[in-house]
Amino acid sequence: MQELADRYGFAILGESWLPEVMVLIMVVVAVNVGAYYLLRHAEKIAAKTSNIWDDALISAAVKPLRLTIWLVGLTAAAGILGKHLGSPIFELVPPLRNVGVVACLAWFLVLLTGNVADNIVNSREAISGEVDRTTVDAVAKLVILVILVLSALMVMQTLGISIAGILAAGGIGGIAIGFAAKDILANFFGGLTIYLDRPFSVGDWVRSPDKDIEGTVEYINWRHTRIRRFNKNPVYVPNALFTTIVVENPSRMSNRRIKETIGIRYQDVGKMAAIVADVKAMLQNHPEIDTEQTLIVSFNEFADSSLNFFIYTFTRTTQWVRYHEIKQDVLLKVADIIAGQGAGIAFPTRTLYLEPEPAQGAA
Repeated sequence: MQELADRYGFAILGESWLPEVMVLIMVVVAVNVGAYYLLRHAEKIAAKTSNIWDDALISAAVKPLRLTIWLVGLTAAAGILGKHLGSPIFELVPPLRNVGVVACLAWFLVLLTGNVADNIVNSREAISGEVDRTTVDAVAKLVILVILVLSALMVMQTLGISIAGILAAGGIGGIAIGFAAKDILANFFGGLTIYLDRPFSVGDWVRSPDKDIEGTVEYINWRHTRIRRFNKNPVYVPNALFTTIVVENPSRMSNRRIKETIGIRYQDVGKMAAIVADVKAMLQNHPEIDTEQTLIVSFNEFADSSLNFFIYTFTRTTQWVRYHEIKQDVLLKVADIIAGQGAGIAFPTRTLYLEPEPAQGAA
């Protein structure tokens, strides 16, 4: 080898460390290829199982692990070169290797967190069709944030930067940032409150009596919540607002209420008791009325133009369209009962009484 190097002018071919480097690179290539096929085979096996962790773990490890193998192998080769060449630049290899390993580990953990979150959502949707995406997304984001912060601290420690000084400076700077970005922080903690208390989730119908807010929740992040109005316009509500206003969540109601006042004519006063009794019996036998809830049918008021009785009851369904179909059926049956009793539904009337004219010639 030395003779060939001298003959053709390639002095590097005669270096004693060259075989070590070449063998090391060949080993790295072989290990990398072996790891690739091994992980692909394991990924196919894990895909056949119902466990949400194995395929998430293997899928997340493919790229970071292969990059780590290359990183460790090439830096080891660079270490051999540095030992023989004695150049000061090779002193940067160990810290760069450590930073690269920490970055690969953080990359793996972030991918694993995202894969596990997706698998949880998909598995629960397949089993029950229902999943709290808001909670899963919140936990995944929180875990990723912790991973990134810890990784940054590890990198700083590896590079010889004092973490204690940074934390102290961060505490002082955090006070200034807190005053400057109080609205952003208020929205952040408002979003955290939503994630923890869960007054509503994605897909819920919400409204606020304090503000002109009503619609379906489409998306919740750390700064704002997007609500789609029923006219299809999106409304972006800062999360801090939800800590100061009352929020109703009709999507979580157990029943829908029918509350109606119906009037009959004054001349039908004798038929009121029979009408009330028949309406109450009809509601108690109606298949869509929840008789375990409050059910009231009662004569209520002597109004200006009618005798009023009211209906107070609850349907079994909470679906908006189905509720109105049931309410329509109930009101039509009430009209039939009133007509069947020979009475009539009242409408505004006025009775005019005329005084008789005095007889002509009277003193």
